[in-house]
Amino acid sequence: MKIVARDIPPRAAWALEQAGIHPLLARLYAARGVLSKDELDDGLGRLLPPSGMKGTADAAVLLADAIAADRKLCIVADYDCDGATACAVAMRGLRLLGAKHVSYIVPDRVVDGYGLTAPIAQRVKDSGADVLITVDNGIASMDGVAKAKALGLQVLVTDHHLPAAAPPPGRPKAGAAPLGGSEDTPVPSVGAVLLPQADVIVNPNQPGCSFESKSIAGVGVMFYVLLALRAELRTRKVFDASNQPKLDALLPLVAMGTVADVVKLDANNRRLVAQGLKRVRAGALPPGMASLFAAAGRVAANATTFDFGFALGPRINAAGRLADMTLGIECLLTDDAARADELARTLDGINRERREIEGDMREQAMQIAESLFDEEDEPPPAICVFDPDFHEGVVGIVASRIKDKLHRPTFVFAASQAPGKEHELKGSGRSIPGFHLRDALDLVAKRYPGTLLRFGGHAMAAGCTIEEEHLDTFENGLSEVAQEWLDAATLTRRLDTDGPLAPEYRRVDLVDTLHKEVWGQGFAPPTFSEEVEVISQRLVGEKHLALKLKHQGQPVDGIWFGHTEPLPARVTLAFRLDADEWQGVRRVRFLVEGAEL
Repeated sequence: MKIVARDIPPRAAWALEQAGIHPLLARLYAARGVLSKDELDDGLGRLLPPSGMKGTADAAVLLADAIAADRKLCIVADYDCDGATACAVAMRGLRLLGAKHVSYIVPDRVVDGYGLTAPIAQRVKDSGADVLITVDNGIASMDGVAKAKALGLQVLVTDHHLPAAAPPPGRPKAGAAPLGGSEDTPVPSVGAVLLPQADVIVNPNQPGCSFESKSIAGVGVMFYVLLALRAELRTRKVFDASNQPKLDALLPLVAMGTVADVVKLDANNRRLVAQGLKRVRAGALPPGMASLFAAAGRVAANATTFDFGFALGPRINAAGRLADMTLGIECLLTDDAARADELARTLDGINRERREIEGDMREQAMQIAESLFDEEDEPPPAICVFDPDFHEGVVGIVASRIKDKLHRPTFVFAASQAPGKEHELKGSGRSIPGFHLRDALDLVAKRYPGTLLRFGGHAMAAGCTIEEEHLDTFENGLSEVAQEWLDAATLTRRLDTDGPLAPEYRRVDLVDTLHKEVWGQGFAPPTFSEEVEVISQRLVGEKHLALKLKHQGQPVDGIWFGHTEPLPARVTLAFRLDADEWQGVRRVRFLVEGAEL
């Protein structure tokens, strides 16, 4: 591992400090590209306007017309936390804005697969709906949208994923069209994208959309659609500025979904998250979220982005992985505190089961991965792991764990549990900086037509479905692309830090100050690094290294979770700041992230 200190532009740090920002925060913000205090203004008035997102105005008209005509609306959700929060935001928001008939359907991960499929469209029609609204999916659902339109449904797609890439001319379409291209779809030119023939598409990543925050989560896209709808209803004199519904009540859900989906926290996303956190800390949160905080043993009044990403998000995600995401969505929708507590406890139990399955599977998957290379050699450029006993609900988590340990793009496959599809493998991948996983899948699909039945995702996370007989072809194809795209520098694990921690900042009150800020993907939480003296070390719980350190001549406790190898007497550590409480006294503790040995 190579520990690297970020550059801190001195002028930017000085300007922030002169503007009244705490010196430590000024340094941290400057290192993350913040140039002025204005960029840190998290007021709602600083959000990018909905008018900048292509399709919002048309979506607002479609929805306003539907509400006026008392049509029935049905939301097709996704089975992760972003999809669940987006569904809850859509349900709550549309009801606030006057919709009387709003329902939802969430696909089953095993039976239905991902997104709006033709069978799901049929279920929406059979439910009596007139308008189908996708949240956090749909941009690549050509067949599902076509089926919905053929059934006479109006279709509004709200999504944030990348559109499906068009297959190259002359190649079989079935293998190259991500997430199910239609056989009747004409083949466009190379480099083009396929878009479903929906009535309206709202997605900042569709061609022609100038919205600056391309990293907005699916829940954020739906929130923007609601903002546009409210503006349209004001134009129609349904509301005015004095009596319009307050959509800011939805921001806790927007914040949780944004953080849990690990999207880049650009300035606009940070504002959405900051606004949600303020309301959660003030007690203005849905009962289901309050119950999830309690079930996770966290305190809502002290909520942080860590709580969203590592406490609440996993409990919602567990429903989609092992059970039925309806449980998670209902938890976020109910206004009955007792019902919320019951659902949160159920989700907590499912999450415990998920952890047990993941633990066993991770150990087995790691053994398979490490058997791919000799101990003295470097791992291969990309890693693919499959075992017939793997559970498809946790393949993504296991891929992430292997990627973290071996620092290689990793795919973990499980046999499909869907009836009639036992010959298919469902894979989930996680990547490292410098390797765009979704683009890599696209290239594999073009080079080896027919190998990938479906695929989609982002730079750092993607999924695909293949025939089991094509596993070797996929593995070779991915390794081939990785060999071409990755170099020695990219394959070396790099941990960016904020350099040494001045001893005067090793204080509990500053730990609390740092924890209250919005950190996450693309706006990394503060991590410091410097050489320290290891006074003593011991294993706790058989898998964590408890440390007594000397930092800048002063003693401080440390803990390295999930690490068992002993450290030398002097070592350069990368660490985050935490506060540990013992017998009512809070003290600073270093959470070790890595060591340069």
